[in-house]
Amino acid sequence: MSTKNHPLLKIWESYSGFMEHETTVYKLPSIKKIIAEVFSVGAYYFYTLHMHDSTLSNHHPNLVTMHGLRTPPQHLGEIMDLIHPDDMSFVQEAELMTIEKIMEIGFQHMMHLKSSYCFRMRTVSGAYEMFHHQALHTLKSEEGRLLEAVNIHTNIQHLTGKNNYYVVVSGVGGRNDFHQMQSKQSLAASPQICGLSKREIEVVALLAKGHTTEEISEKLHISRHTVRTHRKNILHKAQCKNSSEIISMAFKQGYI
Repeated sequence: MSTKNHPLLKIWESYSGFMEHETTVYKLPSIKKIIAEVFSVGAYYFYTLHMHDSTLSNHHPNLVTMHGLRTPPQHLGEIMDLIHPDDMSFVQEAELMTIEKIMEIGFQHMMHLKSSYCFRMRTVSGAYEMFHHQALHTLKSEEGRLLEAVNIHTNIQHLTGKNNYYVVVSGVGGRNDFHQMQSKQSLAASPQICGLSKREIEVVALLAKGHTTEEISEKLHISRHTVRTHRKNILHKAQCKNSSEIISMAFKQGYI
């Protein structure tokens, strides 16, 4: 594909109010906020995406090494070229589902919403491996249009090599949104969801970020005993033996 004309551009531009070629800064991105929202369960990298022309900057060095590139990619089309061809239709569907859900919630809240889904990408070995994609909105204009986003890609092949075909829009920075959406392709995959409650999903998400029982207790404003009870219930429902298996289950069943 042409690096200047990637397949997500038409999707973004079809929604008035989502993005526009603005230059006035409304809110500066916070690197602390970005890192705090990363599920660091494997090797990962990030880059800043400039929405008006799909150029990239602020590349994490792992981007080059993990994909065996000679130089950091300068345009989103170069990232799209690394995605498995069979996953491209899902990526486009996932992006469409994400924008429609954010529009339903309200574009004015986009700075406090994160989207995530999985797809396969070509790695330095030449093989395609499963990656978890997260997108955080970090800059918008005074008119509310999206200017920049930070994309985080984590290699989760060691957790699962099978795509769950779920798309998640969740809250960050104090919002507690959690919207799990099923793509058309997930109907064929038909994963068995183990029925976690909203609070249990919050605990799982914090476990995936590496938080301890004490830290989860503080963040959710519940007792450590309650955190341990939630963890025990999660282990039982998901038939997992430890936290590592819980995190693996969460990716497989689209909870994060």
